[in-house]
Amino acid sequence: MAKITTIIDTGSNSMRMVVFKKTSRFGFHLINETKSKVKIAQGCYENNGNLQELPMNRAFEALKSFLTIAYSLKSRKILCVATSALRDAPNKKEFLSKVSKELNINIKIIDGQKEAYYGGISALNLLPNDTFTTLDIGGGSCEFAFIENDKIVDTISLKIGTVRLKELYFNNNDLDGAREYIYKHLAQIKQKDINFMVGLGGTARALSRIILKDTNYPLDILHGFCYEPQKHFHLFESIIKATTSKELKILGVEKDRYDTIGVGTFIFMTILQYFKVQNLITSSSGVREGVYLTDILRNSNHKFPSNFNISVRSLLDRFVDDTKQSAYLGNNAKKIFDSLSMVHKLDTKYKSILVIASKLQLIGLSLNFDKNEEHSFWYILNGLNYGFTHTDKILIALIIKFTKKSLPQQKDIEKYSNLLPSLEVVQWLNFMMSLNIALNSEFDRVGYSYIVDNNTLKINTTSSKYIVHRALNKLKAPVDLKILFNENMYR
Repeated sequence: MAKITTIIDTGSNSMRMVVFKKTSRFGFHLINETKSKVKIAQGCYENNGNLQELPMNRAFEALKSFLTIAYSLKSRKILCVATSALRDAPNKKEFLSKVSKELNINIKIIDGQKEAYYGGISALNLLPNDTFTTLDIGGGSCEFAFIENDKIVDTISLKIGTVRLKELYFNNNDLDGAREYIYKHLAQIKQKDINFMVGLGGTARALSRIILKDTNYPLDILHGFCYEPQKHFHLFESIIKATTSKELKILGVEKDRYDTIGVGTFIFMTILQYFKVQNLITSSSGVREGVYLTDILRNSNHKFPSNFNISVRSLLDRFVDDTKQSAYLGNNAKKIFDSLSMVHKLDTKYKSILVIASKLQLIGLSLNFDKNEEHSFWYILNGLNYGFTHTDKILIALIIKFTKKSLPQQKDIEKYSNLLPSLEVVQWLNFMMSLNIALNSEFDRVGYSYIVDNNTLKINTTSSKYIVHRALNKLKAPVDLKILFNENMYR
């Protein structure tokens, strides 16, 4: 597998490129993302699907620039795919031949089911949920992947897209015709009620950005953002009815979305209502990530190994020098959580949160020793992108931020309170995190045994540890818990 790989996706409306750099067998991170709104499908649906000369020239020039970027980043593998507009175009060979001859690259046209599969693989590997339906609205088509218990059980592609419907219906202000057209195609799908839907593509992301701002959401993070669609249908309707750029700007729509957001929102809302979707999860990844994942996971059934998280692996690969120390902290965190389980009485789901936080505690040191816990906090908020809910992410970041400090109080977590469990849960996780770090403040990875008896935590080890003694003496638990270390008592 090439260390640096470029994926280029030529869609009906936009051409997008992502460049990934491998850090280990399955570890990787994004080093470049470039987008150009070439609108290769512009005018084609009014001309029997034929690509028009000007849009083809725009796409060719954009592709040439993308390749310049990829080569400058020393990309050793370039995978270029195309979707609806090219696969439907009778004159596609004209464009494909020019690209192959002049740019020395072949574009692979993928069918609708493969496009849906790539989106499904992306969501399956990069979101924490295991049962959901993906929806990817493009310029010429929309794709669905149906995932049940971590497996893709079905995929379908329908000829419903923003550019297609704009040219066929919206330019004539025929919304009723557009709705009937959508319903006719959706009738091909047997499933009628969908609880969790994952929104892929530009329309879903654009609407989520608007909702983030409209609701004063505490995190500026799209991937994994979850909301109840029906609570925002009034906003969607306002976007659909907006007729001027000024109206769209007031509603929070970004300028590059003015031309397609009305159509996209109409399609999106119609589909959500048709399937009675209760929860919508936003994905910042899609077909491009799916292409990359199927490549690096080709010998693993296109799935990461169990108990593997790409974001944790990538952060450890890039920012932690002592991986053995990180692994040791994770293992010791499990022992501490289990030993204190009868005292803290936390749900076992929080054990994995504590373990991951313990493993990642050292990442802030790569920037600066001073205030490294705060550095880790921001690293995690911005780098722990895949496989976690927003609640998990902020919880991991916060318990690291307050390591070595007094227990966090309500005022310290107020900004994120709607995403967090109770203050007591946060304090217990922070205490166990701080205890773990204190016990390993001499970095010698010795073994500890833990016994809890009558609100006393007895910690035994084989060696005398002066620095550890002092660190333990500063700790404060959420309840009246005594700590005995080598028969010396500390509160």
